Amino acid sequence: MIRRSAYLWALLALTACQQKAAESNRASTSREFPQAFRPISKTVSTQFSTEAQRDQQGEAKAVMDLAKIAEGTTVADIGAGEGYYTVRLGQRVGKKGRVLAEDIDPGAIKRLGERVLHDRLDNVSIKTGAPDDPKLPESSFDRIFMVHMYHEVGEPYAFLWRLRPALNKGGQVIVVDQDRATDQHGIPPALLFCEMGAVGFRLVQFVRKPELTGYYAQFEAVGARPAPGEIKPCKLGADGTAAQH
Repeated sequence: MIRRSAYLWALLALTACQQKAAESNRASTSREFPQAFRPISKTVSTQFSTEAQRDQQGEAKAVMDLAKIAEGTTVADIGAGEGYYTVRLGQRVGKKGRVLAEDIDPGAIKRLGERVLHDRLDNVSIKTGAPDDPKLPESSFDRIFMVHMYHEVGEPYAFLWRLRPALNKGGQVIVVDQDRATDQHGIPPALLFCEMGAVGFRLVQFVRKPELTGYYAQFEAVGARPAPGEIKPCKLGADGTAAQH
């Protein structure tokens, strides 16, 4: 009995050490939020595909039409990369609209800034974000775009929680991604819906289209934003469903 008790205490101590080690690898700004139960895709490029290929498929037009982007719309393009959507959003919203392009990659930010200046996109501004915080101004956007980048967010609950206040009343979040494992540059829709729901977002539209090279999901904020400690993380089951734990 004594030997078994000693073994159990050693096992508990090892588990506690492993948990502390895992927690120490997280940014201090994320630790009040639950950790995601999923692997993360590594960023291999800030360019999803060539712009000519994407335009040939009609990707940007399809997404902007679904999102009802029009003259005067205010949009945040999160994970803007080389600016494929930023440029086209700027053209669509016109002089009365505004686009904020955000990325965490310094090289992408520099190249995007040069492109915006070259193309004289006076209605576009650029901002550097953080991995767990898009750092968007509050009550500023009718639409927030996250195109082929959400699967790279390592702290989704902190990220979405901090993103939510940036929406205008009636504003919506647009996610375009691929239906594949999160470490294979995609995210299963069921897991996306669960993670968004955990922070108080409700799915209002879901579309699969060939031109998107994946799927389109549109969300709105509902109810009060939960406290960080109240958020329950989501886990994808073997049957393809996802639930909070």
